[in-house]
Amino acid sequence: MAKKKKEEYGTLKDSLNEDLLKQLQSKKADLKQQAEQREEEEKQRRIKEKKRREANKSFEELLDESNMDWSKFK
Repeated sequence: MAKKKKEEYGTLKDSLNEDLLKQLQSKKADLKQQAEQREEEEKQRRIKEKKRREANKSFEELLDESNMDWSKFK
C-alpha cells in the first residue's frame, strides 16, 4: 500500500522545482565541504598540540616513558 500511495503523490524531488533542487544540492555540497574542512583543521590542531606537549616534556617524563631498563647502564 505504501508503494501505491507514493506513486500517487510522487516524491518530494518531483514536486520541487528544478532551480530549488539545484540550490539545495549546492548547499548540501557546501555544508559537506565545510564539515570536512573543520575536521581537517581539528586534526591539524590536535597534531600541533601533541607536538607542543612532546616538546615541553621534562627529562623525568621522558625517562618514565622510556622502555629501556636504565639500571643496566649503571
